[in-house]
Amino acid sequence: MFRQFHTRTDLGAQLRALGLVAGDTVMVHAGLRSVGHILGGPDSLIRALLDTTGPGGTVMVYTDWDDDYHELLDDDGRIPAALREHIVPFDPASSRARRDNGAIAEFVRTFPGAVRSANPGASCAAVGAKAPWLTCDHPLEYGYGAGSPFDKLVEVNGKVLLIGAPLEAMSILHHAEHLADLSGKRIAHFEAPLLIDGRTEWHCWEEFDTTDPIVDGLPGDYFATVVEDFLKAGGGHRGRVGDADSVLVSGPKIVRHGVDWLEARFGKAKR
Repeated sequence: MFRQFHTRTDLGAQLRALGLVAGDTVMVHAGLRSVGHILGGPDSLIRALLDTTGPGGTVMVYTDWDDDYHELLDDDGRIPAALREHIVPFDPASSRARRDNGAIAEFVRTFPGAVRSANPGASCAAVGAKAPWLTCDHPLEYGYGAGSPFDKLVEVNGKVLLIGAPLEAMSILHHAEHLADLSGKRIAHFEAPLLIDGRTEWHCWEEFDTTDPIVDGLPGDYFATVVEDFLKAGGGHRGRVGDADSVLVSGPKIVRHGVDWLEARFGKAKR
């Protein structure tokens, strides 16, 4: 029986119908299985995104880092001395994207011409016109805040696209968590080896803790509630890409909505 495949051209038409246009800078989260069979595989989806955004456009993904040692950190965020020599350092050019972020993150990271930012946990990869700027000078401390790829996406009025990904995958809301004026934000400390100029250097830094909801009282999947509220209020667009239910939103608007949502419920004035 003939299998139905989605072509690069078909996917591009669906992306344009959803609201993606030439010149857009777009952060993408995708559940590739939900898209269905793609002729040419995931690279054809990436090429369709680049076709649609054009020479002036950029495609970005949240990569994080597929490390496996976080459960070894002590209360001060330190690695036991006996294990330090066994941990492979983070290298933006070769360290795998975290698998929890979906295969699309690794496919974009390794796509020809892609570049990646140097903050391990908050790292992003991008390909296209603004990729070098988006990923350069990513601060090590508070890597979802000022100067991060998330902050820069907002600065250029970028968009966020979910292709068959759950609403709670809207990782730019970590930037909203950083910006929101809240009491009791959890802070985590980390130690990790970084590959810098061919040498391993150990660094320590602190970050608002994104492994759990940032303040007490938030459910673990509250990002989905924030995004659903935004869509119900008329923000963003819903459609299909391949077989996948998809959502396209304005980066600045979803971040502003996230900040307002958090501050209305957990802001300092509410304490």
